[in-house]
Amino acid sequence: MSQYDLVVIGTGPGGYVCAIKAAQLGQKVAVVEKRATHGGTCLNVGCIPSKALLHASEMFAEAGHGFEKLGIKVSKPKLDLPTMMTHKQDVIDANVNGVGFLLKKNKVDAHHGTGKILSAGKVEVTAEDGSKSVLETKNIVIATGSDVMPLPGVEIDEKQIVSSTGALELEKVPGKLVVVGGGVIGLELGSVWARLGADVTVVEFMPKILGPMDGDVSKNFQRMLKKQGMEFKLSSKVTGVTKKGKGLEVTVEPAAGGDAETIAADIVLVAIGRKPYTEGLGLEDAGVALDERGRVQTNGHFATNVPGIYAIGDVIAGPMLAHKAEDEGVALAETLVGQKPHVNYDIIPGVVYTQPEVASVGKTEEELKAAGVKYNVGKFPFMANGRARAMNQTEGFAKVLADAETDRVLGVHIVSFGAGEMIHEAAVLMEFGGSSEDLGRTCHAHPTMSEAVKEAAMATAGKPIHS
Repeated sequence: MSQYDLVVIGTGPGGYVCAIKAAQLGQKVAVVEKRATHGGTCLNVGCIPSKALLHASEMFAEAGHGFEKLGIKVSKPKLDLPTMMTHKQDVIDANVNGVGFLLKKNKVDAHHGTGKILSAGKVEVTAEDGSKSVLETKNIVIATGSDVMPLPGVEIDEKQIVSSTGALELEKVPGKLVVVGGGVIGLELGSVWARLGADVTVVEFMPKILGPMDGDVSKNFQRMLKKQGMEFKLSSKVTGVTKKGKGLEVTVEPAAGGDAETIAADIVLVAIGRKPYTEGLGLEDAGVALDERGRVQTNGHFATNVPGIYAIGDVIAGPMLAHKAEDEGVALAETLVGQKPHVNYDIIPGVVYTQPEVASVGKTEEELKAAGVKYNVGKFPFMANGRARAMNQTEGFAKVLADAETDRVLGVHIVSFGAGEMIHEAAVLMEFGGSSEDLGRTCHAHPTMSEAVKEAAMATAGKPIHS
């Protein structure tokens, strides 16, 4: 048996960050990882590989449609999908190997195998060859992340009916791709294959894409994606997928009931969400309580109902985002050594890495209206931004929501090229309780895309300069 201060089950962004931070704070730490490589879903089959394909497909589309406007004449680009996939794998390898290096550098012991909590203070590790060992520890962190949410009645085979994992491994561009779910994952991966030549149809149960995001953003972003060739069936549900010859037949019905229709597809991507991964962890026997959605119940300090057992990331309540898990991992490690950290859940940015990107932080208009909060809105189009014009990236807008009485910024929403990078000035401002006037009076370099955010802030008081 081994004696540790902390054992972390799972080495996704939450788990490995928690382990490293705890080790930096003087704890003796071990991690348990069922994969051969560290990094969890995010680095292996999620965030990182999808961004590699998103960027590569964007470059392919730009070469085919955007270069000529800039005075660059090239022949029609040819897709070399195997090389594109090699690029994706190279990116994965560099990232997961980097995490392994960081764990070693910080003297974190890595145990590869399936972790199971026997009781508070004991974690059993079952290696791939079936051998078992037990780690003794003062504290345990459950950081096992999430898994694909299945679609009732539809079996994912990762060949024709795929999850996000299979959608990252397709051997050829599908002629027709049906995406079930108009959330972040479905739109990102759908846009990859649309740019590479697939006819993409998105079927979404709700009346809008990007469900929790600002309605103004959702409506305008859908229009942009439609211009790119993606089709949408909103307020609709997929009730069945059957194989027909070499292809598939997708049955779609109105969400409110009505006549069904069928759509032909070569590939169906199921992207209706994710669920907490708690299977096989021994939580029931250990007495760890779950909530009604299968998430591990925790208090404000990530503690479960069993002393010495904690949980972070996708497996607990809150947005299923890698950076949220990382912040929780750091906060928990600091809590375990007596510090008093805080995670501000009101200021966690979210990004959709399509083209253009969508980035949001804070409240939406719908949330403010529902809460009865009086607010002012400032918007500025990138069509009026000099840098955006210079780069032929004029689609989208920046939008600032500020309290009508105090002018404190309550939410910022950006649809544009590079929105994921621009959102962070809003997050910093909001973290310090800044006002839209603070943002509007902060000098921004010219010409930059970020000037649109400044102008949107100025517009909350009706004073934009350039529109």
